Amino acid sequence: MELLLEQLSLLLLSLIANGLSAMAGGGAGLLQLPVLLFLGLNFSMALATHKIASIALGVGATLRHMKEGRLDWRFCSYILCCGLPGVVLGADLVLQIPEGWTVLSLGLLTSGLGLYSLRKKSLGMELETRHRDLPGMVIGGIGLFLIGTLNGSLTSGTGLFVTLWLVRWFGLDYKTAVAYVLILVGLFWNGAGAITVALQQAPRWDWLPALLLGAVAGAYLGAHVAISRGNRLVKRAFETLTILVGCKLIYDGWLLLTAINTAIGLAE
Repeated sequence: MELLLEQLSLLLLSLIANGLSAMAGGGAGLLQLPVLLFLGLNFSMALATHKIASIALGVGATLRHMKEGRLDWRFCSYILCCGLPGVVLGADLVLQIPEGWTVLSLGLLTSGLGLYSLRKKSLGMELETRHRDLPGMVIGGIGLFLIGTLNGSLTSGTGLFVTLWLVRWFGLDYKTAVAYVLILVGLFWNGAGAITVALQQAPRWDWLPALLLGAVAGAYLGAHVAISRGNRLVKRAFETLTILVGCKLIYDGWLLLTAINTAIGLAE
């Protein structure tokens, strides 16, 4: 009975986290990773478990968004080629970075995204393609590489960064940007990061089936709601999720750094 309750709890966690992520364009790990830590996994094992489970977010979203047939596959290839090297680099570095600083940095960056989008009322409401010339694509590619590095090294939530970058730099509306992010970041970027991290740290294998099932179902349902309701809902979901979870991560990071400094003080 205890094992069944554990699996059902993991399934529900994954369903909610990935459903919200599919509406907002990222952020599943910002909800899922802290719960895995709370349930008793150390940071490295929780990260490896989350990274592998997050691949299913891309699977569920792909199943829904492929029905729309609106993706530019040349642009998809561009996003992959620019971002994947950064993901591998970041994932190789992540386990060497002090945990307190990663959490605090992720919180500051994530909440900043939501506040920026909130101030820009018309941002991402209409598709206005821009920066598709050579200089624009080069700058855009550098941005995707840097975000890819964050995706690997800051553990989670950086799909939200890609969403805003595609909206702000390339002029995509939120709904279109989220479609690219959930498929490319959720499936391929997270896949590369999962392999890199898993080679360094084994995940909690017995938790993965429930997390994967919840991720596929949650991502499909969240993508369906986002497609049905349009840009305004996606924009509001993006802003709400980034600000609330960003503030929580700032608080968690501050607590971790305070605990580390206290321990150092006692040792001296």
